[in-house]
Amino acid sequence: MFGLGGQELVLIFLIILLLFGAQKLPELAKGLGKGMKEFKKAQNEIEEEFNKAADEPSGKEKKETKA
Repeated sequence: MFGLGGQELVLIFLIILLLFGAQKLPELAKGLGKGMKEFKKAQNEIEEEFNKAADEPSGKEKKETKA
């Protein structure tokens, strides 16, 4: 996971805990989760559009199949 070990993750968590306090952590985690969900949704939509465009024959190919 990004080349981080367990000790590094614990250290980062402790720094975040000191900066924001225990009361703000659930709110931060909720916001981060929502952001990740939206990012994955947008990523999937873009991937579907690319796949759809790749599957459709181009205008030149359509003319050749009609002839």
